[in-house]
Amino acid sequence: MEISHPQSNALLTSDWKNNFESAFKTHFKGLHAYAFTVVKDSTIAEEIVQQTFFKIWEKKDQLNIDTSLTAYLYKTVYNHSLNHLKHEKVKQAYQAHTVHHMKNNTDNAEKKVLLTELQQKISVALSELPEQCRTIFQMSRFEELKYSEIAQRLGISPKTVENQMGKALKLLRVKLVDYLPIILIILPNLLIQ
Repeated sequence: MEISHPQSNALLTSDWKNNFESAFKTHFKGLHAYAFTVVKDSTIAEEIVQQTFFKIWEKKDQLNIDTSLTAYLYKTVYNHSLNHLKHEKVKQAYQAHTVHHMKNNTDNAEKKVLLTELQQKISVALSELPEQCRTIFQMSRFEELKYSEIAQRLGISPKTVENQMGKALKLLRVKLVDYLPIILIILPNLLIQ
C-alpha cells in the first residue's frame, strides 16, 4: 500500500488491524451521519459505511490514499451514497417501466403473468451481475445513456464501458435464454448491443 500524505499513514503500520479498528471506531458515527444526509435512511447509511470499511480492508494492500484518511473516508462514503441513489433511481424507473407495460396489457391475463415472471427473472439476473457490469448495463438500458456519458459519470474509459456491457449482455443472455423470444417481443432493446 502506498500512502503519500503524512496524515493518512495511521493505517500503514505493522499493526494494521488495530489501526483499522481504531479508524472504524473514530469515524463510523460521523460517516454514518454524513451518509444519512445523502440517502435519508439510517440502515442504508450504516450499510454504506460498513461497505466502505470492508472495501478498504479488502484492498488494503493496493490502497493508495493521497489525501488525509478522513477526507478519503468521507469522499468514499459520498461516492457510495450517490451510487446507491443512482441504483435506486434506475430500479424505480425499471419498476415504473414494467408497471406501465403491465397496465397496457390488462386485456391479456397470460401476458401479465408472463411479464411478472419475466420481471423477476430479469431482476434476479441483474442482481447476479458484478456490480460494475450491473451499473453500466442499467445506465445504458434504463437511463439510455451513451457509452461516453456512462464513462464520464463513472470516471472510466469508454472502452471499459464497452467491455463491461459486452460482459453484461453475454451473462444476461445465458441467464435469460429461456425468455429470449419474449424479451425480443416485449423489450427488444434490452439484450441487443
